[in-house]
Order: sequence, then C-alpha cells, then structure tokens
Amino acid sequence: MESRERFAVFRDRDFSVFFVGYVTSNLGTSMASVALAFAVLHNDGSPTDLSLVLAARIVPMVLLLLGGGVLGDRLPRRLVMLVADSVRALSQGALAVLLLIGPVPLWVVLTLAACGGVGEALFRPSFDGLVPQLAPKDRLPEANSLLGMAQSAASVGGPALAGVLVAFTSAATVLLVDALSYVVSVGALLMLRAGNQAPDSGGSSMVAELRAGWRAFSAHTWLWTVTLQFTLFNLLVWAPYLVLGPVSASRSYGGSEAWGLIVGTFGGGSLLGGLLLLGRRPSRPLVVTTLITFLWAAPSAALAVRAPLWTVCAAALAAGVSSAVFNSLWMTTIQQHVPADSLSRVMSYVTFGAYSVGPVGLALAGPLAEQTSIGLILAIGVGWQVLANSVVLMLPAVRNLHAPNADQGESATENSAESAESSTPDVPAT
Repeated sequence: MESRERFAVFRDRDFSVFFVGYVTSNLGTSMASVALAFAVLHNDGSPTDLSLVLAARIVPMVLLLLGGGVLGDRLPRRLVMLVADSVRALSQGALAVLLLIGPVPLWVVLTLAACGGVGEALFRPSFDGLVPQLAPKDRLPEANSLLGMAQSAASVGGPALAGVLVAFTSAATVLLVDALSYVVSVGALLMLRAGNQAPDSGGSSMVAELRAGWRAFSAHTWLWTVTLQFTLFNLLVWAPYLVLGPVSASRSYGGSEAWGLIVGTFGGGSLLGGLLLLGRRPSRPLVVTTLITFLWAAPSAALAVRAPLWTVCAAALAAGVSSAVFNSLWMTTIQQHVPADSLSRVMSYVTFGAYSVGPVGLALAGPLAEQTSIGLILAIGVGWQVLANSVVLMLPAVRNLHAPNADQGESATENSAESAESSTPDVPAT
C-alpha cells in the first residue's frame, strides 16, 4: 500500500472530526492521571487516600462496563458517548474548581472520581462499536492503527506535559485542561453524522440483552480464548510488572529516572508499532497477534535476570511494538467478525475481562514478592506468557481465522472462520 493510502481514512469527514476529539480527550486523560495524584497529595492526602481515589474510579468502571455495552447496542452510540464525555467534563471541571478554591474533603474527591469511572464505563463499549460506523470497511485496519497511535502518543506526552504544568501552575489547572478536553470531544461528537441510529432491541430487557451479548461473545472460540488469555496476562504478567518494575528499577538501575526511561521506551515502541502496521493487512491476523505477543514477556524477563538497563529498554521497546500491533489487529478482527448490533456488548465482555482481575494482581504482586523474590514473581509471569501463547497458537480457531478480503472473498472468509470454531454456530444478538 502506498504511503498516502495509509492515511486515506482521513478523507472521511466523520472519522477526521472524531479523531481530533479523541486525540484531545486522550491527551487530557493522560495528563489528569498525573495531576490527580499530586492533587490528592497536595491536599494533605496520604498514599492510602490516593489508592482509594484510584480505586473509586476503577471499581464503578468495571461494575458498569457490561451495562454500558447494553446501552451501546440499545441506544445511538453517539448519544451514549456524548453523555459519557459530558459526565467526565463536569466531574473533572468541578474537582478543578473546588481545588482552586481550597482544600477538598476526601469524600468529594472520591465521588467525583467515581463519576469519571461511570463515564468511562459508558464511553468505552460505544466507542468500540462506533469506529466501524466512522471508517469505510476497507479502511478499518488503518483507522484502528491511527486511533491506537493517538492513544500511545497521549500516554507518552500527557504525563510529561502534566508534570511541567503542575510544576509551573497547579494540579487543579491540569484537571481543568482535562475537563476542557472532554468539551472538545463533545463538540466533535456533536458534529458526527454517523452513530445516530439505535439498533432494534426488540423490546428486550437489559438482562436478556446481556445474555444475548454473552451468546454472541461465547459463540466465537477465538474470541473468548484470547480474551481469557489476555485476562490472565493482566493478572500474572502485567500487574506484577507494573508493581515490581519500579521497585526493581530503584534497586538495580538507580531509581525513578531508569523506570521513566523504561516506560517512555515502551510508549515509543507503541508509536513505532502503529506506524509499522499502517497499510499492512495480514491474512491470518490472530496468528500474527499470538506470535508477536510472546514479546510481552520480554521486559519482565529482562528485569527478572537483572539485565543491563539498555537490554531492559530494548525489551520494553519490543513489547511496545507488539502491544500496538496486537491492539490494532485484535480490534479490527472483532469489528470484522462480530455482528454490528451486538458489537458493544461483546466488547464490554472483552474489556471487563481485561480490567476485572488486574487490581487483584496489583494487590498481590508486592506481598508475594516480599515472601519470595521479585525475580521469581516476574519469572513466573514470563513462563505463563510463553505457555499460554503456545497453547493459543495451537488452536484451529485461532490459526484458521482469515481477515476478510485478505486472500479470499469475504463469504469464503466467514465460512473458514465458522469452520475454525467449535460446532456452535455464530449467534447474533436479538
């Protein structure tokens, strides 16, 4: 594919408008994660208070994700996202104003943080379902790559920019910027032509629609298998890495500067992975994602054996590249093979799996490492990732799933996908 064709999706007005709002709100969110920590600590908060604030955002997001998926398939997705971003703009704006006025009681901070989690639970499933409505079918891989690159860029640049702004202004100012970023996103959503039609729910109850979404999710062997693998990856590999990585950097590599370099290198790898994938459409995407995600274990392996810092950074770079490639191909594959009228519900189950056990891993990694060793806990994660990837790679449902129009017709692709599944037929939501 020619270089200019890799960005041809921007010719679509709806996608271009949405992209601007998405980039802006992601940058604001990445900045706010740093600002919120300083806001709590500067408000005479303790590390325990900060943990409570972070939990107050995550818990409602996890609990309400499945309901957000139902709403994304029952109501116009653009409307659900408008409500979600409005809630987040108001909650962040209110917190910023209160912090500018004076000290804020912890319960107020917890309440507003929970509102942000509610907004995320509403936004994410509808976002996953809206993207195929914004980009032409033949440009969907590029659309997902570009959106992933935008998120990676925000995750790298946002915290750095927030650190500068907090130093020269205040945490409240950064939170106000985040609130304004959601306002920009709301404006972009208001300008969209797509996403205004609600799928026909047939008058079903929310519980019935959740069950239908589960049937649509569980009918695809490749879908629930990779979701389960990713869920356990978060528990056994990624959560210990996030907790024990900074500790290892402090003990073996000189401190926070080394950890910042490792994290920044991972973010740079994510950007590089998005660029490398643009215009490339593998015929068997899940084979590619499974092979490349062996690299997810590389940073943990390097830290476990106390490799030189440059080796750890190289491992983080490789993991960042693989993360971007996986996310883009995974999202595109789901959007191409899951019926549009159940896509938000299916994605809510996928996302729920990704988030549900992560906090457990975060809570257990530190105590387990104290009882054994950092190297052992990280090595267990590495061994698990290699074993899990090897098992997934042997599954016919993963190996035989073809991308539409890759090297065969779309109808033939669907037939090959179905033959790769178990005997259970594809169950669209009703």
